[in-house]
Amino acid sequence: VQLVDSGGGLVQAGDSLSLSCAASGFTFSRYGMAWFRQAPGKEREFVASITLSGDLTAYADSVKGRFGISRDNAKNTVYLQMNRLKPEDTAVYYCAASSRGWRTLVDDNDYVYWGQGTQVTVSS
Repeated sequence: VQLVDSGGGLVQAGDSLSLSCAASGFTFSRYGMAWFRQAPGKEREFVASITLSGDLTAYADSVKGRFGISRDNAKNTVYLQMNRLKPEDTAVYYCAASSRGWRTLVDDNDYVYWGQGTQVTVSS
């Protein structure tokens, strides 16, 4: 099983960035997917999730209206489009997979597979 996060980088406040997570080694279309993030000195927090079919999504209040999660089951990939980035969005972003894919889960304990993380840094 492998989740490979990519797309992070250094951007300025107000810019956009798109993250990708390529999955392999499990039946991607049967899993719900999510993005979490962890800033230095802080606990990992939920960002966004999407059900296995992509029909339902959920967002943390801090990113609602700015971030968009999507998936392409044909490509075994989940995406996170981040717009109007703020310095407080700076963190390592991780994608994760849950076998309870029919729900939009926000607790990291519900996720069994994790990516290695990709750094997003937003300068003011």
